[in-house]
Amino acid sequence: MENVSSHKHFILNGFNELGALRPVLFLPFFIIFVVSLLANSLLLYIIISQRSLHSPMYILMAGLAFVDLSLPLIFVPNMLLSFLFNWRGISLIGCLVQMHFIHIIGTFQSTFLVWMALDRYFAICTPLYYHECMSLPRFLKFIIPLVVRNIIMITLFVGLAGKLSFCASNVINHCFCEHMALVELACGSITINNLVGLMTMCLIPVADFIVIAASYIFIFSSVLRSGKTGAKALHTCITHIVVISISLVVALIAFLSYRVKNGLPAASRVFFSTMYPMFPSLFNPIIYGIRTAEIRQHIIKTLTCCRFIRAVAHS
Repeated sequence: MENVSSHKHFILNGFNELGALRPVLFLPFFIIFVVSLLANSLLLYIIISQRSLHSPMYILMAGLAFVDLSLPLIFVPNMLLSFLFNWRGISLIGCLVQMHFIHIIGTFQSTFLVWMALDRYFAICTPLYYHECMSLPRFLKFIIPLVVRNIIMITLFVGLAGKLSFCASNVINHCFCEHMALVELACGSITINNLVGLMTMCLIPVADFIVIAASYIFIFSSVLRSGKTGAKALHTCITHIVVISISLVVALIAFLSYRVKNGLPAASRVFFSTMYPMFPSLFNPIIYGIRTAEIRQHIIKTLTCCRFIRAVAHS
């Protein structure tokens, strides 16, 4: 009986409180989406096309740009259509697939920051062994365990969500299939789901930020001992620290907004949870493009060349 009465179709009802003003959200989210796609695509193009940028640091930067490019593509188009045409329906299978890809790709935002922090650690703290440490065979020992961890943990908590019975409401108060937004609709016990979700948070983003923090503590210690040379090398770390800080703040706001519900409007909770995957995807490529001199120079050169070609074509 429990399986028969369980809902298999859901309605994504995020920002429903806005009523007739809900379609207005299409414009700001569309602008964020387009700017994110263009900025990450440009960053990827610059790094791939310039042989001088094929060092480990820039390859990892390109990997993060690919993650930032892929993540909005999973849910933003459907969300925009929902704002514009009121298309809100999604099946349970479709919801779980979307949830899996959002979270599995989202985990690599912090994981790539770990790899980038390790790259800076090897470059500044062990410069003589940098190329040896960052060679693919050696660096795989940092890549494979984190990739396996991400896949196992996300597959586990999405699989557990799929086993729940949803016999009460089928209205998800979100714009996409966020884990907690779906799980809280279950009519049975969700204790295991909450525990696995908390364990996933501790083993992925929290653990990643602990490793990142430890790496930069060692880097700062090395810089303080080395003087001016180290201070010059430290400039390359500031960009990573800015990106890490933004990611951490947005992640904490999104996490707390769904667990501290008293006094927080539902629309605010949905907004913070929606911006969690979108905000880093928008600002990461902009920050790297502005603060990284080599990338900034190639971007200016590329845009200038495009403008020149357009001027020649029109003449």
